[in-house]
Amino acid sequence: MDHSTPLLSHTVHGAVDYKGRPLLRSSSGTWSSASFIIGMEVAERFAFYGIGANLIIYLTGPLHISMVAAAEIVNVWSGTSMLLTLFGAFVADSFFGRYRTIVFASISYLLGLGLLVLSTANPSICALPNKSTPCSAPKLQLVLSFASLCLIGIAQGGHRPCVQAFGADQFDDQNPQEAKFKSSFFNWWYFGACSGIVVAIPTIAYAQENLSWSLGFGIPCAAMLTGFIVFLLGTKTYRFTVKQSNKSPFMRVGRVFVASIRNWRASPSTIGKDLSNSHQFKFLNKACIIPIDSNQNATVCSISEVEEAKAILRILLIWATLSVFTIVFSQDATFFTKQAATLDRTISSGFTVPAASLEAIISFTIVIFIVVYDLVFVPIAKTVTGNSSGITTLQRIGSGMIISTISMVVASLVEKKRLKTALEHSLIDRPDMTIPMKFWWLVPQYVLNGLADVFTVVGLQEFCYDQVARDLKSVGPAIFMSILGMGSILSSLLISIIDSATKGNGHLSWFPDNLNKAHLDYFYLLLAALSVLSFIAFLFVAKSHVYNR
Repeated sequence: MDHSTPLLSHTVHGAVDYKGRPLLRSSSGTWSSASFIIGMEVAERFAFYGIGANLIIYLTGPLHISMVAAAEIVNVWSGTSMLLTLFGAFVADSFFGRYRTIVFASISYLLGLGLLVLSTANPSICALPNKSTPCSAPKLQLVLSFASLCLIGIAQGGHRPCVQAFGADQFDDQNPQEAKFKSSFFNWWYFGACSGIVVAIPTIAYAQENLSWSLGFGIPCAAMLTGFIVFLLGTKTYRFTVKQSNKSPFMRVGRVFVASIRNWRASPSTIGKDLSNSHQFKFLNKACIIPIDSNQNATVCSISEVEEAKAILRILLIWATLSVFTIVFSQDATFFTKQAATLDRTISSGFTVPAASLEAIISFTIVIFIVVYDLVFVPIAKTVTGNSSGITTLQRIGSGMIISTISMVVASLVEKKRLKTALEHSLIDRPDMTIPMKFWWLVPQYVLNGLADVFTVVGLQEFCYDQVARDLKSVGPAIFMSILGMGSILSSLLISIIDSATKGNGHLSWFPDNLNKAHLDYFYLLLAALSVLSFIAFLFVAKSHVYNR
């Protein structure tokens, strides 16, 4: 035996190093490799939220876009970026692999961030002194701003599904100790990401509002460059998953649905014994049938391919029931920020807290409660349930949905208080004036949303990764991100529909530019009601869910 070749007992099955060679378990993967990848994620979240958290202020301020249009732009941009993760996962799993897709996406990210900094070199102006003429941003600034957002959105599509999946790839499911580490990985992954957000939002929001937008966008660009360098430094320690099949995993799943449609007339008695016990989605079992007519081009799938397709379908059912939760999730960076901008945000030293920085409360809550969840809740729950993770992923997701519903009820009550205070102080027609109500009133809704994320968002990440086949590991996080993305798109659509339905005949919309005349309280109550219906649908689907082992 070649002395340079490690013993099979010391290697990781199904993984190789960056040069395609077998690698030693002791010198590769696990937390040492995952740390580089988590470091990259911290920098990326710092950059993304440094831009996104205050984006609505940038659009309504320097770019002079109306509040409704700005909220729709933020939601569409955020939603499209997340939906593009499905395409990024396809490219990664079918062609380039996760590592190279991350590299390409990072380069696109840096180009987009650089272009955004360049766009601020063309300041917005009010060309004429005539005050009746509305302000407008130069066309070049608008073009550069939206082009940069497009590049960042494309980068998100390749980056988000691959980085998390690549981090989880560093732990071997076949090794009991590493399998236990992987369960904690998703908690600490989100802990690291939210730590970056906690630092980013107040720091960058302050720089943007008090120093300059160029500096405010330049800091995220520098952070992303640093994270990319950190990621590259870990290359020699990474585990690269070996594909189990030469066929594209997307093609395999697609073949199952095509074959089951072709064989839809087949009798259940002709389906193999190995599949007869698979009662869920039995129509897909027909993909394994060999057609009796020998002249017909047979499309026959293996049992494992059918199970892959069923796993994807199960996830998509859960995906559909979480749409309202993700609409609530998308309010943090839009209406919550606009609410905060109207309140008294001064603290004892006279310092004014930037409105967008309040979103850091969500991430701070997540950072605190993830530690509590992993180190306190899980051990206690494990003694009761016997589950190594404390509770199942679906139980964790459902718990967060309940908390999210409560957060919308609280947000509605706080908004009623804000509107009442504005009325009492005759500020309804003075949107430029600060309402004498402390920003602390908004803290409960931010904390509740953060707590909901600890349960639902983290649980959903683990669920989507674990419930797909090995060759589709990038698809799991992509499906998770697409859920959040669809929520942003649906939020934009819902706002547009309500805006059109509530204005006219002398009535103001629920979302006028003057927030003191708006009815966000009604909107939040509507989301709470929809959340209840969504939770009922989730319970129905979760009850029949079959975990893919």
